[in-house]
Amino acid sequence: MNKTITEGVVFTPPEFANGLGVWSSQDGTAGQDTYDGAANAGFVPADSDFAGCLELQKTTATQKLRYMGQTPMLPGCYLRITARIKAVSGNLATVRIAGWAGDGADAHVGGLIEVGPEVTLTTYGEVVTVQAIVGAGVRGGVDMQWGSAPVYGHFGLDLTGPTGGVVRIDDIQIEDITSAFLRDMMDWVDVKDYGAIGDGIANDMPAFEAADAAANGRRVLISAGTYFLADHVTFESPVRFEGTVTMPVEKRLVLRKNFDLPTYINAFGDEELALKKALQTLLNYSDHDSLDMGGRRVELTGPIDVQAAVANRDIFESRRVLRNGQLQVIAGTAWDTDVVVSGATYDPADPKTLTVVADVANIQVGSLVQGNGVGREVYVRSKNVGASTITLNHALYDADGTQDFTFKRFKYMLDFSGFVKMSRFAIDDVEFMCNGEASAVMLSPDGRMFQMRDSSVSRPKDRGITSIGLGCQDIHVDRNQFLSNEMGLRAQDRTTIMLNVNKNDAKIRNNQVHRFGHFAVLAGVGTILSGNHWYQGDNETNALRTAGVIFTNTNLNSIVDGNYVDNNFIELTNEHDADPDLGSTYTFGGLTITDNVFVVSHVANWFNWIVVSPYGTGHSIDGLMITGNSFRAFSGSINRVEKIDTTHADLNYWGFRNIVFEANTFNGVDQRVQNPAIIEYSQVTDAQIWEIPFVDTLPFGGLTRRVTALVADGMITSGGATRVDAMPYTERTSGVDNNEVWLNWPVACKGKVQVTARVDRPL
Repeated sequence: MNKTITEGVVFTPPEFANGLGVWSSQDGTAGQDTYDGAANAGFVPADSDFAGCLELQKTTATQKLRYMGQTPMLPGCYLRITARIKAVSGNLATVRIAGWAGDGADAHVGGLIEVGPEVTLTTYGEVVTVQAIVGAGVRGGVDMQWGSAPVYGHFGLDLTGPTGGVVRIDDIQIEDITSAFLRDMMDWVDVKDYGAIGDGIANDMPAFEAADAAANGRRVLISAGTYFLADHVTFESPVRFEGTVTMPVEKRLVLRKNFDLPTYINAFGDEELALKKALQTLLNYSDHDSLDMGGRRVELTGPIDVQAAVANRDIFESRRVLRNGQLQVIAGTAWDTDVVVSGATYDPADPKTLTVVADVANIQVGSLVQGNGVGREVYVRSKNVGASTITLNHALYDADGTQDFTFKRFKYMLDFSGFVKMSRFAIDDVEFMCNGEASAVMLSPDGRMFQMRDSSVSRPKDRGITSIGLGCQDIHVDRNQFLSNEMGLRAQDRTTIMLNVNKNDAKIRNNQVHRFGHFAVLAGVGTILSGNHWYQGDNETNALRTAGVIFTNTNLNSIVDGNYVDNNFIELTNEHDADPDLGSTYTFGGLTITDNVFVVSHVANWFNWIVVSPYGTGHSIDGLMITGNSFRAFSGSINRVEKIDTTHADLNYWGFRNIVFEANTFNGVDQRVQNPAIIEYSQVTDAQIWEIPFVDTLPFGGLTRRVTALVADGMITSGGATRVDAMPYTERTSGVDNNEVWLNWPVACKGKVQVTARVDRPL
C-alpha cells in the first residue's frame, strides 16, 4: 500500500528553492513567523553536496524548522520524514526530526511524542541523514505513535544543543513507508517467506511448518505455486490457499482452524481428491467431529473407497459426520458392475459359507450373490483365497450341493466395505445424485450406529444403502428422500432396492421412497418403521405390485407404525434360513402393524397388503397385531387385505396364536377380516344344527379355533312360535375346511345370533 501511488496523495513539502515563506520557525501553524527574510536563514542555490539547500544559524535553545502545510495523517498509513544535514561552522548542534499534531479543529493534540531520535553532528562537512517514522499504530520502528486523533501534522526538524553554529539542510522528504509494516499489519504470513519453493518437486513441508509456527494466530497464505509435502502437515493456524499442494496418498493434511471441504478443494485443486483427503483427516482424530462440505457439489468419476483413502486404519468407532453437500456421479466405465460366474458348493450345516469356490480371487467382497435357493440381498461378506471359501451375510434356503453362482459387484459412491469395522458414522444433509450410473453407500462388514438423515438419494443404478454384514446394527435412517431410477418401468420390472438391513434395532423413520423394486429388505429384529411413505405404483391397469418392505426373519419383535404404504405390500418370509422348516426356533410373529395408511389403485383383485411367505413347512403365526389401520383400494376393489403365499409352503393354521386384527377401516375391500370376528347369523328355518361360516371374516382364511361369545339377537323359536330358552353348545373348526362354527340346539329352531370366534389360541 502506498497512498502516493494509489491515491495521488503528496506528502513531501516543496523544495526550499520555491521560497521560505512556508517554513516556520515555530510549530508550523498559520500566522507564525517564517524564515522568509529571516536574518539567520537563507537559500543556498549551489552546494557541493545538496545543490539547492537551506542554510540556517542556530540562535535559540531549540531551533525549529516546520513545514506549514498540513501533511495528512491517514488511517493505516505510516510516514517516514528524512532530512540530510551537515555542519558548516560554529558550534556543532544535535538534530532530530520533529512535528506538531493537529486535529480536525486545527487544535494541538497533546500528550504525544512529537520528536524522533537525536543525532549529534561531529564533523564539519559530513552529511548526516536523520529520519523518523510517524503513524497511528503501536508498531516496532515507529518513532512517533500518534493514534487516531491527529488528522494532520506539521513536520520538519529541531536543532538542539549550543547556539551559534551554522548548518545546511537539504530538501526535507516525507514518504509513505506503510509497505514496511504490511507483514505486521496483514492477518497472514506467506509460506514463501519461510523457504517454500512451490515447484511441485522440492519438499516444502518444513517451510509450511515454520510459517504455521510464526503465524501466531494469523492466517497462513499458500501463495501461487504447487507445493510438494513429503509427510503429514498439521496447521494450527487458519490457512488460505492461492496455490495447491500435492502429497503421498497415505499422508494427511490437517487444517484445524478451517476444516471444511471448500478449503480442501482449494488446497488440492481437485474436488474428488479433496474429498478423499478431507475424509482421511476426518477419520484420523483431527479435533473435528464433522466434515462440512460447505454446500459444494463434488463430481465423482469413480467410487470412493473410504478405507483406501484413509489408508492407515481399518477400524474406526468414534462419531464422525459428513454433512451439507452434494455428490454427483460422472458417467464412465469406473461405475460398471463387475460380474463373475463361479461354481461353488453349499452345505446347510455351515450355513453362511460357500466352499470349493472357483476363481475366488476375482470375486469381490461386497458382491451380490445370485443362484438357485438364494434369497434376496445375500452378499459376499469376506473371502479366503487360499481356502477357496466365501463367507456370506445370510444363509441360503435351498442351495444344498454344487452349482454356478453369479456374483455382481455394484459400484458405490461411498464404499466403506474396506473397513473391518466402522461405527457411528453419520451422513447429514447430503444429496447423492447417482444419475442411474452408481449406487449410493455400502456399509462396512461390521459396526453399529450408521446414520443417514435429512439426505437424498436419487436415481441409484442398483442399490441405495447396502449392508454386506453386521455394519447395519442399530442403523438410523431418518427424514430422507429416496427417488428411484426406474420411475417409468412397471412395478414387476424394477430391480432396485433402496435399503437392506442384516442386524437388529434398525430405526427407519419419516422417509419418502419412490418407485423402487423394494424399499427395504430387513433381516434383523427390533425394527422400528415409522412415519415413512413408500410408493411403488406405475401407470398400468389391472397391475401387479411388489413387496415394499420384506422381513426375512420369523419372530420380528418389530413395529410398523404410522406409515403410508402406497401400492405395495409388506411381506414376511424366512428366505435367509438354511433350514426353513420349523424346528426348535420361533415361527412367524412378534410384529405390530398399527395406525398405517394402506392404499392401492388399478390392481388385480387378488392383490393383498400383508403377505406371509413361508419357505419351509410347519410354520404358523404367533403374535401378530394389525390394528387401527386404514385400507383403501382406488379404481377397483380387492378381495382381502392379507394372504398366505404358498409358493414354497403353507402355514400350520392349527398353530395360530395371539393374533389381533381389529379396529381397522376398509374401503374397496370385499372381505373385511377381523380377529376376533363377529358374525351375525340368521337361521330362517328350523334346524337343530346351525352351520355358521367364518371363511370370509377370519384373517388368512384361518380356522375357527375358538368361540368366545354367543348372543341371541331376539327370540329363538321352535315350530310356530314356541320359545326356546336352552343354550346350544358350539362345535369349532367345523365344516369341510374347519372354518365354520356349528351351534347344536336341543331342538330344531330358528332365529338370529351374534357369534364371536377366533382364528387363534389367544395366549
